[in-house]
Amino acid sequence: MNARAETTHAVLPPRMGALTRLPVFFALRRKRAVVAGGTAAAAWKAELLSACGATVDVYAAAPCEELRALADAPPSGDIRVTPRNWTAEDLAGAAIAIGAFDNDGDAGAFAAAARAAGVPVNVIDRPAFCDFSFGAIVNRSPLVIGISTDGAAPVFAQALRARIEALLPQGFTVWAAAASRWRTLLKTTGLGFAGRRMFWQLFTARAVNDPDHAPTSRDFARWVAEVETLGSTVERGTITVVDAGPGDPELLTLRAVRALQSADVILFGAGVPPAVLDFARREAGRVALRSGDDVAARTLDLARNGKRVVHVARSDVDVLSDADLAACAAEGIRVTVVPGVTVKPVRAPYGWWRAAG
Repeated sequence: MNARAETTHAVLPPRMGALTRLPVFFALRRKRAVVAGGTAAAAWKAELLSACGATVDVYAAAPCEELRALADAPPSGDIRVTPRNWTAEDLAGAAIAIGAFDNDGDAGAFAAAARAAGVPVNVIDRPAFCDFSFGAIVNRSPLVIGISTDGAAPVFAQALRARIEALLPQGFTVWAAAASRWRTLLKTTGLGFAGRRMFWQLFTARAVNDPDHAPTSRDFARWVAEVETLGSTVERGTITVVDAGPGDPELLTLRAVRALQSADVILFGAGVPPAVLDFARREAGRVALRSGDDVAARTLDLARNGKRVVHVARSDVDVLSDADLAACAAEGIRVTVVPGVTVKPVRAPYGWWRAAG
């Protein structure tokens, strides 16, 4: 392969598009939440808050049976039902407030009182009085996915949730829990930043390929040992050459997407559409290549400095020469080539519509 002479120009990642809602996740464990209202909808929100570990105070003059039963057997945090209407004093010290009312007057009064107390508020099915909204939830806790359509199409959000539920194995719950346990433990192993990053790459590859396997302490020890055997080479950078194929982002392979999502720096030449780069993490540096400088030298310099370099190119572009590959091997820099998808035109036989009919 022959190195191309091109000029490098840093490219800022694309700006975030407009968001109708900011997706955030409240940490509510051992915090106090207030629910006003005794309906079934209020019971569902109380259950959700309890599942997050909050202590839930429910104020309802006429609590439904579902609420009473929930208070007897909450999913996590305590649910305390007080059989009276709420007061402004009840909101003091709350982390979050949920109201269930059948008219705008009561909803507005509750929202105003919550805001005066500095408490974020949601009034069920009354978006005009809400500081935040609830979305459809996919629960693989501690892996949690929320889906929102800003109230425009709740049925659509539920359909998306069902699709994501089918795609995410239940076993991911166990893997996410293991990641939570091991994050602090991993820092005590003495592995550097690059070593810990490689550990999580091994962890993720096994989770994706075998989600029904429950990770154990032996897995942890094996992956740490595997990283340790690499010694100082783990701190070196890597080079991945991704063949963008015909340039259609829908034809990128899973390996290509994984490479883009793990890159520190992405080099890309002419003809690589922005939609391909959209798969990269936003923190990755982006460098557009143009005629002028030695791209191979730039790629090697970045890798020598410990960067995970991904070069995205068309199939007809040679990125590294044989001499460059030899230099990488001599320095312990791993080079991976991710082939692209070759698309060949398919001609339908004459009269195919007759056969189909």
